Amino acid sequence: MSAPAWPVGLSTDDLGLFFAPHHGAVADAARQVAGAWPVGTHGDDATATRAAARALSAAGLLAWTVPERFGGAAHGRPDALDVRALCLVREALGQADGLLDTAFAMQGLGSYPITLAGTDAQKARYLPGVLAGERLGAFALSEPDAGSDVAAMGCRATRTAGGWRLDGTKTWISNAGVAGQYVVFATVDPAAGRRGITAFIVEPDDPGLTVEAFEVIAPHPIGTLRFDGCTLPADRLLGAEGGGFTLAMATLEAFRTTVAAAAVGMGRRALHEATAYARGRHQLGQAIIRHQQIGAYLADGRTELDASRLLVYRAAHAKDTQPRATVEVAMAKLFATEAAFRLIDKAVQIHGGLGVKVGSVVERLYREIRALRIYEGTSEIQRVILAADLARGAG
Repeated sequence: MSAPAWPVGLSTDDLGLFFAPHHGAVADAARQVAGAWPVGTHGDDATATRAAARALSAAGLLAWTVPERFGGAAHGRPDALDVRALCLVREALGQADGLLDTAFAMQGLGSYPITLAGTDAQKARYLPGVLAGERLGAFALSEPDAGSDVAAMGCRATRTAGGWRLDGTKTWISNAGVAGQYVVFATVDPAAGRRGITAFIVEPDDPGLTVEAFEVIAPHPIGTLRFDGCTLPADRLLGAEGGGFTLAMATLEAFRTTVAAAAVGMGRRALHEATAYARGRHQLGQAIIRHQQIGAYLADGRTELDASRLLVYRAAHAKDTQPRATVEVAMAKLFATEAAFRLIDKAVQIHGGLGVKVGSVVERLYREIRALRIYEGTSEIQRVILAADLARGAG
């Protein structure tokens, strides 16, 4: 099979100190899927997401979203995820299509709490479908009045004779309406703050759950979950009562680094598109890449892109080899998403009118990159994390 045009710049050779020998094969597999994906020709968001999950499973990429002991990919630590592998996949998929990237990410984010805290029966029920791309995952943490302030959560879980009852609202939930299971965080005691937050597994046909889909600026199945006396059997409790906050934070810390990797991929594609256009577009007697300002835009973007990639794989290596990597992850997520946004904005500017034409690559990237500065911890929250670490005497 000949190498696809996409993705460009995806290599483990240039940052060999961060990678293990098997990571090269991960990059190759991700490159093949990204290069073959038919961007924009696969129907509505729900249909496309299902098709993406099946394609990712067929290529073996979803194996990296589940540890080896539960049927996932082998990398020497049977109970853990390989964050470097996840980042390589998202760096590739981010170049191809934001929806394809999100389909991969949600299989990990929506199943990792089950991997971390689920019973053997829960893992046996949900994880095989995640690997096969047949059971889509969802992670339901955010609420209308509780986004970055998780402790302000209002969704309530109440014990019943047969299990649990959920009441409240979750919103900005990726895969709403298409997920095969939702990992939902609710409080059993609002006065307890973080210590009252508890995780549950909700299935789409559970009585009392309704889903309201809405649209965002880039193709993406997303919506609001409403729980009105949603009844769950006792075995849907995920982990310990009161252990939900710790579980949510552990999940986000693992996958925030991969958000940064997706941003690197989007930025890489934008740099490629802008450079090619600037070489071919002539104004005032020369290619516009020879104009000092345009050249400076591209030079800055290239430098920030490489700096982002260094931060991403430093953070991923730290996640794979150290007990904690909160600071490294926050730096990677903050810098990579902000830098990619700047680079993509400049790519649109370099394209001029063509940059805002619906259907152009840079126009699509401009819509796709915007959410990465918000979800799984806003840029502002990453700055709070880093400043708090400095206040404790670091640096």
